[in-house]
Order: sequence, then C-alpha cells, then structure tokens
Amino acid sequence: MPSDATSTGPLAGLKVLEMGQLIAGPFAAKTLADFGAEVIKIEPPGSGDPLRQWRLLHNGTSVWWQVQSRNKKSLVLDLKQPEARAIVKTLAAECDVLIENFKPGVMEAWGLSYEELSALNPKLIMLRISGYGQTGPYKDRPGFGVVAEAMGGLRYLTGEPGRVPVRVGVSIGDTLASLHGVIGILMALHHRQASGKGQVVDVALYEAVFNCMESLLPEYSAFGTVREAAGSALPGIAPSNAYPCTDGWVLVAGNGDSIFTRLMRTIGRHDWAEDPSLVGNAARVKRVDEIDATIGAWTQTRTVTDVLSALNAAQVPAGRLYTARDIAEDPHYRARGMVEKVTSADGLTVEVPGIVPKLSATPGRITRRAPTLGEDTSAILREIGITPEQEARLRERGVL
Repeated sequence: MPSDATSTGPLAGLKVLEMGQLIAGPFAAKTLADFGAEVIKIEPPGSGDPLRQWRLLHNGTSVWWQVQSRNKKSLVLDLKQPEARAIVKTLAAECDVLIENFKPGVMEAWGLSYEELSALNPKLIMLRISGYGQTGPYKDRPGFGVVAEAMGGLRYLTGEPGRVPVRVGVSIGDTLASLHGVIGILMALHHRQASGKGQVVDVALYEAVFNCMESLLPEYSAFGTVREAAGSALPGIAPSNAYPCTDGWVLVAGNGDSIFTRLMRTIGRHDWAEDPSLVGNAARVKRVDEIDATIGAWTQTRTVTDVLSALNAAQVPAGRLYTARDIAEDPHYRARGMVEKVTSADGLTVEVPGIVPKLSATPGRITRRAPTLGEDTSAILREIGITPEQEARLRERGVL
C-alpha cells in the first residue's frame, strides 16, 4: 500500500491498520496519524464506529468524530464474514502496526491472532488494548474505562471525603491506555530496527490507570496507609488546593519553600513567611488546615482576576478553572496552536484540539478531515488488487 502522498512528520511512511472503536484504540491511532502515519480505520457497514453517534451531533454525526478520526481513512468491512477477514490479512501483511481493542479472544476467533498475522508479516506490531489484558483470571471480563478507573485506584480518590466517588469528567482510563499503547508501539518500532521482528503490545485499561497512581501502593506497602479522597486538595502536599473567590475559584500551588514564602508575603502573612517551623513540606502538612483557611480567607474577598494578578506577580503557581469557553478564548491556547479549525465533509467548520507534543523539527499536522463512513473503501481495495467487479460482488454479499 503506498503511503498518502501528503503525509509528513516523523511517522511518515508508517502504515497502521486500526480495528478498534470508540475511544482507546482509535485515540492511539489518531495520535500516530497526527504525526504522519497512514491510518486505515476499519468500520462495520451501515453504522460505522459507534463514536460517530456519541454526544452532540451535526447532521447525524458527532463533532467529536472530527477530532478522533482526523487524518484517517475509512474502510467498511463486515468482519463476521470470511471475505472481510481475508482482506484484513492482506492489509496486515503490508502494514507496520495493527491496533485492536476487542475483548480478548475475538481476534483469535476470527482467525486474526497475532500468531497467524505475524506468520504473514513477521515485522508486524500489534497493539492490543483491553480492560484487563490478554492474560490473567479477569481477561475474559468485559471492561470499559470507567471500570478500569475504579480498579486502577483512581475512582476511589475522586470527590469529597465521605461522599460518592465521582468520575474525572472525561474517559481518562481509555485515554491513558491509548497513550501507553502509543509508547509501546514506538518502543516496539525501535526494537524492530535492530531485530527485524515485530511483537505484541499488551495494554490493560486498569494497568494504564494504576501506572499513574503515584505513591498509592508503596504507602500502603510501607505503612498500611489507604489513601482516601481529599476533594480539591493534594494530600500530603501543602499548600495546594482550590480556594473560593467572590466570583469563582482559583487553584493555588504554594508547595515549595520559596514559593510558600512569596505566597505568604502576598497575602499579608509576613510572620509565616519567616517562620522556621513552616519550612519544609512535612512541617506545612501538619498545619495544612490552618494554612488553607488563611489562604481562603484572603481569596474570598477578591475576584479571581485580582487573585491571579497578585499571585502571578509574585511568581506563585495559580490558575482559574477553565470552561470550554475559557479555552476557546484564551490567547495562550491560540499562540501555541492548541485550537485549530477543520471543516467536516458536510461543510461544518469546527474548532478542535491541536497536536501534542510539539516537535521542533518534525511537528505533527492535520492533513485530512475525518472521513465519511467507507469513504476510502474503493481506493484501498484497488491498492491491494481488488477490481471494481470484485468489489461489486463483495458489496452484494454485504461484506462491504
């Protein structure tokens, strides 16, 4: 399969077959596509990826789709049919990476196991994202990001003490798994340069969450301490919290000796700024309630803008709570290229998140809008030698 002639970036020439749906697998593929990889997304005929219908729609298609599937091509295949799976094998034989996020065992049942595909293409790297991983006693359980966030330890810590745990607000478990998957793919590609062989990258949603849980396990192991929910505070780090203003909230992180000193001077507590008993995080943690109350008493008589103006001048890390409107109107987002415009197939111009990370020599780019369902099917089939007549017969049988 020739690469897209417009592809640029550090991953130009990399060929990726995406068989996932919704969030985890597709986000990983989107990240690769942003940096130049050619991504062919396989979708079921008729409905396509369910994400096309998630949240707010424009002319029947989610505007989220314009983010998740930018820079990709869409190929419709009914994977329940043998002819469709034969096409997958042909594509996999020419691809560098295959991404799937089905329940473990599905690919094997379809005759698309890594063993079978790598026999056709020993250099193939397969990213497999699932709730619990490809092995272990829980591997056959269905798993979504929300469940992974709970098992990974995150959900227990969100919310106010003694109240029902709340979700982060986005599908963070899926996204963390996606990013771990991308890291795994890049490491596997590096290994392949030396060995000439591909491998499986096995990412479990709950493990991706657990990997970000900081001191949770060692604190339990060493001290028997079970970390509890702490609302907006950062437990064991002082001061770091959300504080009320007359028109909203501010986040203040004064958890460093020199920062704390500047913060105390700014709020008029020069005595605490010079107090040796408040030097060091451990000392401040012992008095965190008193410190938080004092900072809150200062902020609650001022507007968010006034508080931020004072703290920014004092070089104290602080920020407001951003809404979607705040993001869209913020000049720093614009200056960093983090708000970009795309035009959908039906003519809607919509702003979408820019590309992360920023590479100085080979930055990522948005080169293609998100595809309509099956938009690239015919072109992809031609590239692997399927004639228009053969395609017509496949369509008649519902394979496409």
